[in-house]
Amino acid sequence: MMNRLVFFVLLLSSVPGLAQVRLARLFSDHVVLQRGQPLPVWGWAKPAEAVTVTMAGQTQKAKAGPDGKWRVTFSPLQAGGPHTLSVTAKSGKAAASDVLIGEVWICSGQSNMEWPVRQANNYAAEKKMANFPQIRHFRVEHELALTPQADLTSGAWKIASAETVGDFTAIGFFFARELNQSLQVPIGLLHSSWGGSQVEGWISKESMLTSDELRSYAQHLPTSWREADSLVDVKLRTQLLGTAKKPTSADEQKYLTPDYDFSRWRKTDALGQWEWKDMRGFKGQGYMTRAVDITDDMAATETTLALAENDSPVEVFINGKSVARGVVTGVRKITLPANTWRAGTNRILVKLGNMVDPAWYGPGLKGSATDLYVDGAGQRIGLSRDWQIMPAFAEPYEYKRFMNNVGVSIYNAMIAPLLPFAARGVLWYQGETNAGRAYQYRQTFPLLIRDWRQKFNQNLSFYFVQLSSYGANQSSNQGSNWAELREAQTMTLSLPKTGMAVTTDVGNPNDIHPTNKQDVGHRLAVLALRNDYGQAAPAGSPLYDAVTFADGKATVTFKQAEKGLLVKDKYGYLKGFEIAGDDKKFYYAQAHIQGNTVVVSHPAVPKPVSVRYGWADAPEEANLFSADGFPVSPFRTDTWTPITANATFN
Repeated sequence: MMNRLVFFVLLLSSVPGLAQVRLARLFSDHVVLQRGQPLPVWGWAKPAEAVTVTMAGQTQKAKAGPDGKWRVTFSPLQAGGPHTLSVTAKSGKAAASDVLIGEVWICSGQSNMEWPVRQANNYAAEKKMANFPQIRHFRVEHELALTPQADLTSGAWKIASAETVGDFTAIGFFFARELNQSLQVPIGLLHSSWGGSQVEGWISKESMLTSDELRSYAQHLPTSWREADSLVDVKLRTQLLGTAKKPTSADEQKYLTPDYDFSRWRKTDALGQWEWKDMRGFKGQGYMTRAVDITDDMAATETTLALAENDSPVEVFINGKSVARGVVTGVRKITLPANTWRAGTNRILVKLGNMVDPAWYGPGLKGSATDLYVDGAGQRIGLSRDWQIMPAFAEPYEYKRFMNNVGVSIYNAMIAPLLPFAARGVLWYQGETNAGRAYQYRQTFPLLIRDWRQKFNQNLSFYFVQLSSYGANQSSNQGSNWAELREAQTMTLSLPKTGMAVTTDVGNPNDIHPTNKQDVGHRLAVLALRNDYGQAAPAGSPLYDAVTFADGKATVTFKQAEKGLLVKDKYGYLKGFEIAGDDKKFYYAQAHIQGNTVVVSHPAVPKPVSVRYGWADAPEEANLFSADGFPVSPFRTDTWTPITANATFN
């Protein structure tokens, strides 16, 4: 009987609505609450229990619902503090101390928003100057859920100091610092982001159901993780194999035959976890392959094949013949006797499994690009690029709880528990993962903004970072996913209370994570100071307005360029412009500033019909700025069909 009683007591205490009265996790020590707005505060108690909540001289009362949840709303407060937020009920008491009233901004998106101060430029100096007790940061930990969650499972507000600031979102902190110094009020950063995440993960199911683009997906969402994994498995096999049918071991043996067609295999560089190679969190065994051309001299001598690091049981085949197998710690170097290779084109096939150390890595290779090569006869051929990969579907495998496997799953776990926390606005840096579906982003990104405004029940200001420069500086004749994503972001400015920070000039073509987060935070702060706080700040980056064509030239006008334009080039040359006629063939153009306009031409285009500027993944040469020093946003004047027009989320 006693054991049953103990069990019953433990069961009751494990149910949030039946436990002692408590505040939602956001309302903890050092929290910053939004000034000048009604302040919702909520938590849990016993069902139907009366609660009394006090703060800053106000007292509010509520009754817990059947699920134990209660909520009160405080009248708007002025900036200040510290206050104590306390709640009392028959079941007990709870409180949050050192509560400040100020400005609250939600920071969200993918890795460039998640990027911490400790990895930004000049961290040693920034750390020394990080004593800002009025700046507080709450990091929402990575979680996924198939249904909206009521509360966060972890997290705490941290006060900015040399000891803590390294873990703050860098963009958020530099933004908050500028606001704090300008406004002299507390700043709270509610940081909920996830590297590599796609926009569809951050949108609610209810909002998806209103969208022609996403309605069908939302109507068929999985209801269990087992079902989710099954759907992902079918999608991945269909995508890679052209059929949902699972291959057999005999099918996979055909990979060793000389005439096997590898054209459907995923193209990628050799290094890195497969989960970041559009493999949807696949864990298990898999195959890597690439062709390599070997000279006569190399074929006739002993060579060394280096294949970086993977400490699982690995088997290596050359032209269908096994040349090495087993477990190797560190860089795998295989000595191959003369005539292992044939002169001309050869095929390497590697069968590998999940890394043992670290176990979270899954399949893939780690190490340096210099750890992949064929060496012999005084020659070395690098092997870091031009690989193709394929999971071993005939072997046992599983899927990690990958953040991009189920749309809405990030929203459910990392946004829903925040509702309806009062805030001034949102800072958003995301889009890299959606670049392949840039045309659809014209719909999905505005959908997210409208969704969050409705869910938070506030007309939140929404300021976002346009994708920076990363990858190739290709011409418009090749097309650019990233340029099309930037265009979709720019089009989103048609929504009220939005703003965009252009950052193509502070990117890194060789690294998707540029470390200059100070300028990004500053440009977002300028938008907020001007639009939300009425300060005399610049308008931000000039935007394309209109174009006229006459006498073989194009004249482009801009919005937000009232003070004029300038070129940042030591020789004074304006770069980054292209021009085309009806044949849609673009030429790198001559361009010069004329007042607040730019005149563009090329002798091969006597009748131009389109101008493009900065239309590349990494438009390094684009060097047109406003007189205030803000880079002009990349643009195109035509409406020709984009290369991502048919790519959709599924």
